[in-house]
Amino acid sequence: MSPYAVIRQIPIQTKILKLQCGFAISKHTGVPWPTISEMTQPSFNHPVIPAFKIVECPRDAMQGFKNSIPTKVKTAYLNKLLRVGFDTLDFGSFVSPKAVPQMADTEAVLKGLDLAGTRTKLLAIVANLRGAEQAADFDAITHIGFPLSVSEVFQQRNTRKTIAEALIEVAAIQNSIFPKGKTLVVYLSMAFGNPYGEPHNPETVAELTRKVAELGVGIVAPSDTVGLATPQGIRELFSHLIPAFPGIEFGAHLHSTPHTATGKIAAAYQAGCRRFDGAIRGFGGCPMAEDDLTGNIPTEQIVAYLHLQDAGLQLDMDAFEEAWQLAADVFAGT
Repeated sequence: MSPYAVIRQIPIQTKILKLQCGFAISKHTGVPWPTISEMTQPSFNHPVIPAFKIVECPRDAMQGFKNSIPTKVKTAYLNKLLRVGFDTLDFGSFVSPKAVPQMADTEAVLKGLDLAGTRTKLLAIVANLRGAEQAADFDAITHIGFPLSVSEVFQQRNTRKTIAEALIEVAAIQNSIFPKGKTLVVYLSMAFGNPYGEPHNPETVAELTRKVAELGVGIVAPSDTVGLATPQGIRELFSHLIPAFPGIEFGAHLHSTPHTATGKIAAAYQAGCRRFDGAIRGFGGCPMAEDDLTGNIPTEQIVAYLHLQDAGLQLDMDAFEEAWQLAADVFAGT
């Protein structure tokens, strides 16, 4: 099936309505998307990574949602997402219910998931060793994510630790969960800049990545926590990190407004990134930032872009359509 045929199966709000003359319009925003020629520029000279991975992040979409979402509603939505064929589902978190009350029912949600027949891996977010040990007790959870920040201010806000203390926590988590067959994913929050005036550059991110790599962590996801990243900054950072750490699988966890999302996806892809986090309809944002929330990259735009690259995604687009429709009800009132 051609990329254009697949895009026509994507929900109408995110279909590309005009593909003539290298020009595209998203009906969702009315704002021009990058041209097809921009979307298909050659990648930089990095080794070809055959696997394209989409990490769907309903946890990130839900955690800052002001209205309490009933457990049954969450479970039904996640079960829809499990049918799509995403590589990984960031489904919940084992953190303080006082800090993130929306995630207090993660264990109950997990019990309601239908994992029969799905190839999607489950990832849970934790903020400390205690949460990691809780998550690791569940056989169904294969991946555990920890937010390590490039910003001292944000690290304190998010986990009440300094960066140095958080690195000690990363080491303890890795030592605890690795013997249990779990994979640690470290998210580098504020990797593309911060709103606090703290110094920032690719070398700073690379140094923190080096420390994480020395602990045996194999997946690192630079994160644009408050949507400050530009396509140029994204391209520069991944072009710096990917050749420097060939043993690390890098992911892009980006936040964006809908009309700037595709440019950011393209920049990460062109720099060699093949793991992309998103949330259907672009819901979400980090409540710990205490700033205006900028949504996640809409998963439908990731899918559209990767199909244009002949990425060979194996997704059930009928299930995707159903999940996309259901998301409007789950997040009603946003």
